[in-house]
Amino acid sequence: MTAIRKHYSPAFKAQVVQEVLAGERTLAQIAAHHGVHPNMISKWKRAALHAMPSAFSENTPLEAQIAALKAEHERENEHLYAEIGRLTTQVHWLQKKLQQQVPPAVRRTLVERANRELPLSTQAQLLSVSRASLYYRPAPPLAEEVTIKHRIDAIFTESPFYGSRRITAELRREGLLVNRKAVQRHMREMGLEAIGPGPGSTTRQPGQHIYPYLLRNLEITRPNQVWGIDITYIRLRHGWMYLVALLD
Repeated sequence: MTAIRKHYSPAFKAQVVQEVLAGERTLAQIAAHHGVHPNMISKWKRAALHAMPSAFSENTPLEAQIAALKAEHERENEHLYAEIGRLTTQVHWLQKKLQQQVPPAVRRTLVERANRELPLSTQAQLLSVSRASLYYRPAPPLAEEVTIKHRIDAIFTESPFYGSRRITAELRREGLLVNRKAVQRHMREMGLEAIGPGPGSTTRQPGQHIYPYLLRNLEITRPNQVWGIDITYIRLRHGWMYLVALLD
């Protein structure tokens, strides 16, 4: 990020200082009118007051006064350049930390859309986020997609061993025109995966403890001797209801 250096002529500085000394307007009003920071005007005022006695001295040549003003101007420029460099380093450090530790979705929440001093393009650059992402509004799912997902859920609940191929065939028999890739995408979004043995499902991991089956060859003859538990869910119109069953 490069800082834009702005130059002000001596005549402009003298005019601004004269307005400050006149006292007809406040320092903030004069700064806003000329588009100059109040701290800058205060420095010009101090420089003018410091050099004012030399203006009434008969022994000080004009060249010496000009040299003093140039020296003051150079010191002021050096201070401003140092301040710009310090702020630039801090901004780059903050941007790097934001990119490494804060996800883009969280950085987008830091945008202040009502801020008139910093436009959205500048905020996007400082937060290292895409400007287009600030204008994106997610569209609600289509009614047809919701219907297909409801049927996929109903078919999977009835037959949890069905994969995307068999669910696609079932949907087509019901008259829903959908391809397998769309069914796979919907199942991924819904977190559905067919129940079935995977490769190496019986292989024990190194160091894994084997728990014995405590009910093997056990005669169950009285209440409260053995309990069983299971959990399932019931689909509602706007969500889910979980059901836990305890069996004696």
